[in-house]
Amino acid sequence: MLIPITRKKFEELIPITATGDQYKYYWGKFPDILKRVLFSLAALVLVLLVRFIVGGGFEIIFTILGCTTGLYWLWSPVYWATRRNLECRQYKYSGFWQGEVLDAFVTEELIGKEETVNRQGELVIIENRERRINVEVGDDTGFVATVQAPLQRIHRSIRPGDLAELLVMSNRPDLSRIGRISDIYLPDYDLWVSDYPYLRRDSFSEVSRRLGQQIRDERIPPDRPTPPNRRPLQGEDDPLPRRRPPRRRRA
Repeated sequence: MLIPITRKKFEELIPITATGDQYKYYWGKFPDILKRVLFSLAALVLVLLVRFIVGGGFEIIFTILGCTTGLYWLWSPVYWATRRNLECRQYKYSGFWQGEVLDAFVTEELIGKEETVNRQGELVIIENRERRINVEVGDDTGFVATVQAPLQRIHRSIRPGDLAELLVMSNRPDLSRIGRISDIYLPDYDLWVSDYPYLRRDSFSEVSRRLGQQIRDERIPPDRPTPPNRRPLQGEDDPLPRRRPPRRRRA
């Protein structure tokens, strides 16, 4: 089920500037930090070199450039997160969507390549792969979407049929064509599935409690019996199947 939300609420859920989770995402790991530091040092040296060539004058301009380039390693995560948020805020309309998990499976994805030289002097390309959880969600209207995220131990609790919620974005007032979706929120486990944390999670949790309960009250009759526990997914070592099982054809 899809419920449109106001522009004010949408801008609250996806702010312009980076949230703490978004800054942490772009802060990255040690190799990412090292690259930014080296870039900052190289840019600062370039600014100082130009300052030396130009000579006197323009002290204020070169001071600003020096501070900006020297601190690039610190402020760049804010820039990249803000840029990504603005891409979402270009959509004019948005809505709160509630459906269910249709499928959940694990894949190995190529996340990067590294070039190195072995002892024989030959160029060797090393592929960096990461195990990722793929969560497919949908509803009775035929809407289907898939979100992929790095696999975590907590993802083993995800089962087909679990309640799923997210934010959809569109340029059509009736939200008939979805341009982008946000993170997936599983309210039964208070669990998020996402690569990039688009939403302010505290604000979306509040929307989930208010609109999600409203949807559930309208959908489930009061006298409906409690469904039995779902059977867990089968697997030996993985919490989820490594290959996507075939689904029944939908009408």
